[in-house]
Amino acid sequence: MRLAALWIWVMVQSCSTGRGDENVTQDLALERVASDQPCECVPVYRCQFTTSSDGSGSIDIRVDRQGCPGLLDVCCPSAVVRPTLASSSCGVPYTPGQVVNRITGDDQAQYGQYPWMAALLAPGRKFLCGGSLIHPQVVLTAAHCVHQTRVLDMTVRLGEWDSQGMTEPFPVQNIGVREIVVHEQFRPDSLFNDIALLFLESPAALEGSVRTVCLPQPNEIMDGRSCQASGWGKDAFGGKGTHSAILKSVELSTVLREECLQALRETRLGEFFRLHISFLCAGGQEGKDTCKGDGGGPLVCPMQQNSAVYVQAGIVSWGINCGRQAPAAYTNVALFRSWIDLQLLRHGLYI
Repeated sequence: MRLAALWIWVMVQSCSTGRGDENVTQDLALERVASDQPCECVPVYRCQFTTSSDGSGSIDIRVDRQGCPGLLDVCCPSAVVRPTLASSSCGVPYTPGQVVNRITGDDQAQYGQYPWMAALLAPGRKFLCGGSLIHPQVVLTAAHCVHQTRVLDMTVRLGEWDSQGMTEPFPVQNIGVREIVVHEQFRPDSLFNDIALLFLESPAALEGSVRTVCLPQPNEIMDGRSCQASGWGKDAFGGKGTHSAILKSVELSTVLREECLQALRETRLGEFFRLHISFLCAGGQEGKDTCKGDGGGPLVCPMQQNSAVYVQAGIVSWGINCGRQAPAAYTNVALFRSWIDLQLLRHGLYI
C-alpha cells in the first residue's frame, strides 16, 4: 500500500464502463424489485422508516436486502428522502443519517467517511496513487506518485468508495489534470520533500460524497495526535498482498520524532539513519499501517478546536515493509503549508 502501484482489475472494469460520466438524476435511478409490497431499492438513509419501540425498520439486519444489489441499499416501502447536498466546509465527513458499514472487516471505511479522498488514475484508468482534495481545483499528493507522469496521462477520480459497485448514492467525478507541480527540492532516491499538487482542468462539484479536507496551520505541531489514514492499497507488502476494492482506513497515532528515529534505526536502515525534517511519523503498532498502493493518500487528524472537523497532517510516503512494529514516514503537510499557499496564489486560487 505505500509506493505507486496498479489497482486491481476491478477498478479498470468499473472505469471502462464510464462510471461517473453518465447523467444521473437527483432520484439516482431507483430500481423496482419484486416484493410482497411495492418498494424501491434505495440507500438505507433515504428510506423513511416508521419509528418503533423495538427497533423494527431501523436495525441493521445482517441477512438479506430483498434483492437490492448495493451494499448500502434496502427495499423501501415508505417515502423516499432526497439526499442533501454536501456542505462546502472543509474536513467534514459526509454522514447521512442511518448509514451503516454493511461489509465485514473493521478496516473498511464507511461510505462518505473520507469525502476528500482522490484516486489518481493512469492511462487505461489504472490506479496509480491516492490523493486528497484541498480545493475544488487542487489535489494534494506525493511527489513520488507523479514526478514522472505526464498531465495527459492522468485522471483524478473523486467520490469513489467501492470500485466494484455501481449503486452508490452519488456518482463519481472523473476530472482531467491541467498541471502537475512537484516540489522543487523533491529527491526521488530518498523521498525528501515528497509533495506535489495537481491542478484540475475543471473544478470539482462539492456535493454528495465529495468535499475538501482542511489544511493545518503553517508549522503546526502534530505530535501525539490520534489520526486516520485511508486508501485502496495492499494488505501486505510484496506479492502476497492484495488490493482492496473498497476504501480502507486505519487509525494511527503520530509519533514523537525521537521515538520514531530510534525505532527506524532498529530496522535495516541502521544506527546512522537520520530522519529528514520533511517527514513526520505515525503508527508502529503491529498489524496497523498503510501499505503498497496507499502512497499519496492523506493522514488526517481531528482538529484540536473541533474534533468533528479533520485536518490533513501527512501524506503517505514510505515505510519499512507493512504492519511491522516501526512507524511509517509521512510528508509533514504543516511544514509545506506556505509552499502550498504560494502555488495556489500563482494560479489565482486561495484556501
